[in-house]
Amino acid sequence: MIEGISHVTFVVRDLDRMATFLCEGLGAEEVYDSLGRNFSTSREKFFVLGGVWIAAMEGEPLGERSYRHLAFKVSAQALPEFEQRLRALGVEIKPPRARVEGEGASLYFYDFDNHLFELHTGSLEERLARYRLAC
Repeated sequence: MIEGISHVTFVVRDLDRMATFLCEGLGAEEVYDSLGRNFSTSREKFFVLGGVWIAAMEGEPLGERSYRHLAFKVSAQALPEFEQRLRALGVEIKPPRARVEGEGASLYFYDFDNHLFELHTGSLEERLARYRLAC
């Protein structure tokens, strides 16, 4: 039986830059750095963000961008602060997509290795309730 998500791994060109992105931009806590003692396929760092274990490993990042993304839940009041912090790091913020009312708000942005992230204010229950109204 699946208990939940264990961790999410991102392959990145520069681990220190990813650490800055996750810690300063999103408020993650760095909890491990292999520092050359590679137990996996390359140097890696571990972070905890919103209770989620995130692994970042050195390697060749994504060659192109897509809509595949990881979304974290945040309050609507927190979105402007996150946007300000991310812009200060030079993170590319995407224009918002069209939404139906009641779906929640989102902030989409790329890290420095073409991974798309989202900060979202809604929940699955709210989204399903809103979609049921449209039927």
